[in-house]
Amino acid sequence: MIRACRELGIRTAAVHSEADASALHVRMADEAHPCGAAPARDSYLDGERIVGIARDCGAEAIHPGYGFLSESADFVQACEAAGVTFIGPSSDVMRQMGDKVTARRTMEAAGVPIVPGAVTRLDDGDLPAHCEAIGYPVMVKASAGGGGRGLRLVEDEEGLAKALPRARSEAQASFGDDGLYVEKWIQSPRHVEIQVLADGQGHAVQLFERECSIQRRHQKLVEEAPAPHMNEELRTAMGDAALAATRALGYQSVGTFEFLLDREGRFYFLEMNTRIQVEHAITEMVTGVDLVQEMIRVAAGEPLSLAQADLALRGHAIEARVYAENPEKGFLPSPGTIESWQEPRGEGVRVDSGVEAGSEVTVHYDPMLAKLVVWGADRDEAIARLGRAAAEFQVEGIHTSLSFHRRLVENPVFRAGSYDTSFIETHMKPPKKSKAT
Repeated sequence: MIRACRELGIRTAAVHSEADASALHVRMADEAHPCGAAPARDSYLDGERIVGIARDCGAEAIHPGYGFLSESADFVQACEAAGVTFIGPSSDVMRQMGDKVTARRTMEAAGVPIVPGAVTRLDDGDLPAHCEAIGYPVMVKASAGGGGRGLRLVEDEEGLAKALPRARSEAQASFGDDGLYVEKWIQSPRHVEIQVLADGQGHAVQLFERECSIQRRHQKLVEEAPAPHMNEELRTAMGDAALAATRALGYQSVGTFEFLLDREGRFYFLEMNTRIQVEHAITEMVTGVDLVQEMIRVAAGEPLSLAQADLALRGHAIEARVYAENPEKGFLPSPGTIESWQEPRGEGVRVDSGVEAGSEVTVHYDPMLAKLVVWGADRDEAIARLGRAAAEFQVEGIHTSLSFHRRLVENPVFRAGSYDTSFIETHMKPPKKSKAT
């Protein structure tokens, strides 16, 4: 975000918690301001304090990034009331789509197919009856959620009783909202999303799809654009559905419609992310569009700089998320000090990182350290480039998901592009260590 602003000639002010006082984004910004203690609820989730900082330092706009308050309608409303431009959709639209239950209801009314399930928030006492009506197994989800937070797969009523307190607690900690709903679990679907971009003057475009099916604990680990084995008929149908919903909402800014594809090729609306996505970089690589700059221009009242006819897919891009986790031990967190950090370079390689050598990885926030993004003229070249770049990427002091990515590029199912959301559990179990002799 800071780099995009610099290219547009915009000065930046960063906020940071006590834990992030020496973080990379703090040093990159033109100025930085503390916003509270390490726990997110005391800093990055304190919208009133953040708006106050923006007003005090003379900031004209706030870019929320893709975490914490980025999908909080209350925060957007606070920005609007303070006369600070929120770089994203309006509070009304965000309230409608940022809450997953309301979004499902809206999409159902618009004729977009949704996964069978509740279209209202549910109290703990109501959930068992809804689960029985839908039929186990079900997914319990956070109404304000995203990124796999507050999400639980439940197979029976006993499992439901165990899952509810943890799901509510996690949702409250991550989003400041413990609302839950439930929907039918679709076995081994593909997770495919459509990127949209719209201005305040009635123009909207869709920038094709991303495949996001490689996940652990319902959090994305690898994404591709375009999706493997995507036919033009399905691409058009999904893109048209996303565009129709965008226009029906009067949506403004970037957004993403996430869909599940079942084994018969039917797609169902999963949720809309009313923000920039972590994986936006691969769409930028295959379309040549800087999505962050576009959303800044739209927030400033400018029209889109492109039309649908200007957009075409160019080559293939893959993003590998680099987490502070140990893939060989069930992706356990691996906090600590990064002793050495050496990013790969070369043709078709992009690294978006938030750390460097000497950075302290704490337990307070999401464990993502960087996004390794590669581009190739076709998928085979992109996979080869990912393998080379992952081998070059060297991190010492903590465990990272890079070891997973190095194994991934050798996996025949991944190379064939014939995977779904069960891929990691089915095809990427940690290698067995040989016994000492």
